[in-house]
Amino acid sequence: MDFEIKYKDAMARIGTFKTPHGTVTTPNLMPVVHPGKQTLDVKKFGAEIVITNSYIIYKNEKLKEKALKDGVHELIDFPGTIETDSGSFQLSVYGDIDINNEEVIKFQEAIGTDIGTSLDIPTAPYVKREEAENDLEITIERAEEASKVRKNLLLNSVVQGSTFTDLREYCAKQISEFDADIYPIGAVVPLMEMYRYADLVDVVMYSMRGLPENKPRHLMGAGHPMVFALAVAMGCDLFDSAAYILYANKDRFMMPDGTLKLENLIEMPCSCKVCTEHTVDELKQMNQEERAKLIAEHNLHISFAEIRRIRQAIVDGELMKLVELRCRSHPFLLDGLRRLQEYKEDMEKLTPSSKKSAFFYTGYESLARSEVSRHLNKIKNLEPKSKNLIILPHTSKPYAKHVNREYIKKYTPKIPSFYSNGKNTDYGDSDIVIADVPFGIIPLGLDEFYPLAQNESPTILDENSKQFIRQQIKEYAQNYENVLIHRKIISNFDIKDYDLIEEELLLPEAKISDFDRLKDIADYQFGKGSGEALFGNDSEKIKIEKSRKTGKIRHVYENDENIVNMRASDGFLVLSDLGAKRLHNFLPSPNMRVVVSEDSEPFALKGKSVFNKFVLDCDEKIRRNDEVLIVNKDDKLLACGKSLLSSYEIKDFNTGQAIKTRKINNLSE
Repeated sequence: MDFEIKYKDAMARIGTFKTPHGTVTTPNLMPVVHPGKQTLDVKKFGAEIVITNSYIIYKNEKLKEKALKDGVHELIDFPGTIETDSGSFQLSVYGDIDINNEEVIKFQEAIGTDIGTSLDIPTAPYVKREEAENDLEITIERAEEASKVRKNLLLNSVVQGSTFTDLREYCAKQISEFDADIYPIGAVVPLMEMYRYADLVDVVMYSMRGLPENKPRHLMGAGHPMVFALAVAMGCDLFDSAAYILYANKDRFMMPDGTLKLENLIEMPCSCKVCTEHTVDELKQMNQEERAKLIAEHNLHISFAEIRRIRQAIVDGELMKLVELRCRSHPFLLDGLRRLQEYKEDMEKLTPSSKKSAFFYTGYESLARSEVSRHLNKIKNLEPKSKNLIILPHTSKPYAKHVNREYIKKYTPKIPSFYSNGKNTDYGDSDIVIADVPFGIIPLGLDEFYPLAQNESPTILDENSKQFIRQQIKEYAQNYENVLIHRKIISNFDIKDYDLIEEELLLPEAKISDFDRLKDIADYQFGKGSGEALFGNDSEKIKIEKSRKTGKIRHVYENDENIVNMRASDGFLVLSDLGAKRLHNFLPSPNMRVVVSEDSEPFALKGKSVFNKFVLDCDEKIRRNDEVLIVNKDDKLLACGKSLLSSYEIKDFNTGQAIKTRKINNLSE
């Protein structure tokens, strides 16, 4: 089964995979369909894939006979993709079932299911380690057996290990060796029933560390829409829901931010067909079976609507904003979000380097997003140009066009404006930066780079953001002998240990030249020293063309030869032929490199796209939308381009595009 990623945000991905009965788009919801008690036609709600239980079919002679004769699609009247469970749920409830792993795999194949499941051992949370280890070994043995028994059946291989995170990671790595098609994460329903979302995050994230990027992942039993966004952000692609009918049987309405009881309602909760065509009183007066069917329809409407909302958030690059919104609907979901902060490195590895949307700060949890940690790491690429530092407060963006007018004026002794560390009062030659939430320190040269210019935060600051800014100022100021801080910074962020200046200061003009801006951006984007490698030190040799409309840099030349262009959408530098050659000569391997096979060399030289299956290796720091250099195994430069995936995805995928390639002319020069 080929899984192709279309869009990315955080660890989430919109992807597609094909089965004998259709194409499935992820993230997606699989309604649970009972093979003998089907009450709703889930097709009309937009279901592309459903899940049913092969063991129930196997145990019922009438269902079994029809399934073997006509197939499971005819049995449950669903033409799309069908996944079947193996009886593991019944095994966990009753302790034993009268079918073995090999038999259930062959039975699932015989009834024509699209995606079958091995007979794993679901191990409850918080059991003794010895029990978890014993169950896990059986699960792994059965996963291997299933991979050998199946013929044309697409296969689920379930990650188990209870709440022991090391066992989850171990299991994921082991079953990945058997090349299944989908990897469910099992035995997590009790965690959700107990609202142990922090533990759920641990279980999922450690499982992800052992799973390949080129296969879909299914969070088993996650059927409530309030958890979808968080799970998708962690890399889960599929969910199964019996909750829509189970909740309905108890007169409970599922919503993206929680659950409502019919007995407490005076108004219907949404604008779906059920809620617009019926009143609360009408539902209360119906018989239970009729009422449950209608509430189940509402629950499916809400669940699929949330899936669609999540997909759009991924396309827009706003998934984490949605996650933060959803997780604030319940204190224990907020626990899950805060636990996710401990996995910042895992999240950053798979988060695109630029997005369509602005960064919206919704609370201190936003400071743990990948964009912030990435900036704090990349800003270390910039070397101080002076021994003096001036820190100014935020203004309208881009900062460099406004701080000069608003904050650097002729000093008026009657209105003290600046504080210093007391070492020097001559700040005529200084580096100038902005201190702002959520990115901390922003040098003027980077104020148009994504997402430093594309962000919004509240004007009334919370204590966590104040503490964050204080820490960033402290760390950044260590690189300078003399530090001057505007009074608004001192006041807004409660900064200590700086003295008020009560004398006239000679201050530099708060602006940066286009040449220095280019060098700062190059260092920040490609690595320390890249600016000098691309543009040298003589600004007279560099010709810069700007957009007439925006005034931003567009094209950069030396001796009429293009070095770089600047992407208008995010401020990234795009390499020309000369720029690619210079960076290739400057940056040591493996920096920015994508190494392609000999078969792919002729195509890369012509500017044809590089496909994942032809990539031999790549720099692990590459992220989606990064500029990259395409080389052969001898590090000969072949082309350059934009990465469509992160390095971790490129290494795992054997299908699909890796790099959108640009041809380099005159490579021999």
